[in-house]
Amino acid sequence: MKHLRKWLKPIIVLLLFLTLAYIVRFEFDITPSNIKNFILSFGWWSPFIFFIIYAIGPFVFFPTSILSLAAGIAYGVFPGFFYILIGATGAAATGYVMARYFGDSILKFHSFKWADQVYEKVQERGFLYVLILRLIPLVGFDVLSYISGIARVRFRSYMMATIGIIPGTFAYSFLGSSIESGDMSMIIVAIIIFVTLLSLTYLFRNQVKKWLGLSE
Repeated sequence: MKHLRKWLKPIIVLLLFLTLAYIVRFEFDITPSNIKNFILSFGWWSPFIFFIIYAIGPFVFFPTSILSLAAGIAYGVFPGFFYILIGATGAAATGYVMARYFGDSILKFHSFKWADQVYEKVQERGFLYVLILRLIPLVGFDVLSYISGIARVRFRSYMMATIGIIPGTFAYSFLGSSIESGDMSMIIVAIIIFVTLLSLTYLFRNQVKKWLGLSE
């Protein structure tokens, strides 16, 4: 009975999170444009609402890419870029803390074959490997946050490694801003930047996998 009581609270909380995730993901028409309209409806409070929405993303398994694009559409390159950085930093902290609370059970809801290998690496040198995997995202943003929390990477080192998202953050804010402007030349430049980053990720993918010891 004591053992059952120990697991009952985390299970109930997790079920509530999953229910909320289902409602958010499937019962609402969520697009970058709709998120933009929703956020801006709060007026000068809108940046704070955006930070909160971004920070709770890991609770509902919500894709950060949609939020990042929405920030670019709503706020432009700047301050959209900074708002995304703040929101993503909050989401990184949230995912880390969730993993410390729920443990490796949280990864059961994600299909990720390299979890054990990444876990071992971030245990060895947390800052370095988290930084690399933020720059070259072979691992999903939230999944890496969960693994870092489970591996008990030093929180300060883990949060500092979040700077690895800067190139991708700029690409999303610039792409969102270009879409909102409707300027075709700006859109083309944004696409070139985005494709360049994707190409670099693809080019260095195998080298990073080999360095991290990630098997196929």
